[in-house]
Amino acid sequence: MKDFKNSVVYQIYPKSFYDSNGDGFGDLRGVTKKLDYLKELGVDYIWLTPFYVSPQNDNGYDVADYRKIDPAYGTMEDFDELVKAAKRCDIEIMLDMVFNHTSSEHEWFKKALDGDEKYKNYYVFRKEKDGKEPTNWISKFGGSTWEKIENSNEYYLHLFDKTQPDLNWENYEVQNEIFDIVNFWIDKGVKGFRLDVINLISKPDVMVDDEIGDGRKYYTDGPRIHEYLKRLNNETFGKSEEIITVGEMSSTSIDHCIRYSNPSENELSMVFSFHHLKIDYKDGQKWSLMDFDFMSLKSILDQWQKGMQTGNGWNALFWCNHDQPRIVSRIGNDQKYHKESAKMLATTMHLLRGTPYIYQGEEIGMPNPKFDAIEDYRDVESLNYYKILKGNGVPKREILAILKSKSRDNSRTPMQWNDSIHAGFTTGTPWISTGKDYEQINVEKSLVDEDSVFHHYKKLINLRKEFDIISTGTYDSLLLNHEQIFAYTRKLGNQMLLVVNNFYGEDALFKLPEDIAIGEYNKQILISNYSDSSQDLTEFTLRPYESICYLLEKNVRI
Repeated sequence: MKDFKNSVVYQIYPKSFYDSNGDGFGDLRGVTKKLDYLKELGVDYIWLTPFYVSPQNDNGYDVADYRKIDPAYGTMEDFDELVKAAKRCDIEIMLDMVFNHTSSEHEWFKKALDGDEKYKNYYVFRKEKDGKEPTNWISKFGGSTWEKIENSNEYYLHLFDKTQPDLNWENYEVQNEIFDIVNFWIDKGVKGFRLDVINLISKPDVMVDDEIGDGRKYYTDGPRIHEYLKRLNNETFGKSEEIITVGEMSSTSIDHCIRYSNPSENELSMVFSFHHLKIDYKDGQKWSLMDFDFMSLKSILDQWQKGMQTGNGWNALFWCNHDQPRIVSRIGNDQKYHKESAKMLATTMHLLRGTPYIYQGEEIGMPNPKFDAIEDYRDVESLNYYKILKGNGVPKREILAILKSKSRDNSRTPMQWNDSIHAGFTTGTPWISTGKDYEQINVEKSLVDEDSVFHHYKKLINLRKEFDIISTGTYDSLLLNHEQIFAYTRKLGNQMLLVVNNFYGEDALFKLPEDIAIGEYNKQILISNYSDSSQDLTEFTLRPYESICYLLEKNVRI
């Protein structure tokens, strides 16, 4: 049985991973064909984003049937073969479950709109207030969270797109439907579940206007969320120690995440939180441009590491996913110091306390595609905000610069397998254009280059399995006030890791704090992104984006 604390999860966005039949869309057979590559990397789980039947208004996160595979991705037989083939590679499958909302094309919602009271109670309907929406809440994708039903005085709630009506978790029938869906996939051999925006499922009994915000304070980590998760755990995945779970937590808190992931609570294995990825949001707004705030990044990572450690919670560690721009473009340097910064970011994240997640292409350092025209974008959020910003009078050039930096499509371009047309992703026309740099940055080149970003990730994965200190050691911070360096220690028994990372393209002086005594330790470099990093730990100059992990081991007298 795998232990999620020394495991690594690889996220696949199937639509963009590998197209096995030339129709321009990635598919399940495409994943099966690339399992040898993932085995070479050394990952333990594959997290697949939704491939269920869907109108694809939100790239599959608008589910119309939770038990059927969208023909664009293949068949149930293809899925069964993927599970079996992955097991032969010692890889387990983690599925993405979207239980805050369904698609408006789901049979339940169609019946609700037809007036079937049973199914109407599956969703959140409210009567208009003073001839307007029930509340002034703002959707995550822009605009109101309420959509009026034609020829009536009622609205339905959608925290996301209007084609994604929110489910009513107050209704036990809804909960039981969801338990049946999870158990259906467990019976298929699935060993992991990622739960989409799961901390938004509990809505308040009384819904009121938010006079100072967008409404999220009323439904984030809602009043009965822990009760719902305990019941979900008890009725489904909690029956097997082999199954791991991760909850995507929107705008959450450390205290809640401790409860979500502390084993004694019987809720989830671990949590995703996103505060560390809002450090380039000007005045808290995503659709703006600013350099990342390094001191804020350090502070947030440190707070979450210490807070979750103190409360016995567990973090999912990540820089990238299908909703985030590519980290080497966002925080690193995807031009002059591409390899160095990509490796530094990998080391920083993988050696923290938690379970690392790698998003497809991150392990070869894929950058943002830097699209030049709005016609290149496909994402509903990006297209909505293009219209909103345009309506607010923002110049087109500025809007495109924002999208180039912030759009979710930055992470959704085809996986770059080789330097052939469309990066070897498809023999057809890809559903979204490939990045411009695939001839230089691709899997084929990465595998043969021993100094590649890929081989750095592979080494980090191997180290996690070799050294318990990485998976179970305690965390402490160093030099929190240093304006270029993020450094920390991990400790277990007679061992200590010293991890030192330069986040900038200029040299940075590292001085070991005087209160850390290292004289009694044997020292070695465990991993570095330069071949000749300093052997002297007490004081040295880090080169641009240099990243070093030292293993220190006490001499134990017998």
